[in-house]
Amino acid sequence: MRQPERIRQRRDFLAANQGRRVPSAGFVLLVRQRDDGSDTMRAGFTVTKKVGNSVVRNRLKRRLREIVHLVLPAHGHPGADHVLIGRDSGLARDFAVLLADLEKALAKAHLPPKPKQTPTQAAGEGGR
Repeated sequence: MRQPERIRQRRDFLAANQGRRVPSAGFVLLVRQRDDGSDTMRAGFTVTKKVGNSVVRNRLKRRLREIVHLVLPAHGHPGADHVLIGRDSGLARDFAVLLADLEKALAKAHLPPKPKQTPTQAAGEGGR
């Protein structure tokens, strides 16, 4: 499979924020189908200043880029944008565990969304 293209424009990151969100220990994965007719996968990376200084943030982004490089071609969603938001624990986490986390997060993103409960179902009165 081909390597994913990079997301570089702010509007693409904002659009991905409307997609499916899968939290993990080292990062948060956002997946959004583009519905533009192309099956090209795209990947973007972001790490906030809360994580650390520029050296720390860039090191975390390099780790995230590498796991995407290894995992996304085989397990990614064709025609979708994938954005990884780095967390502080992503630096201390073992690299093999990060790879497994991304595979699990991508599998979870494939699941259909859970149905919304009505207030009567939440109170236990529904379905009788």
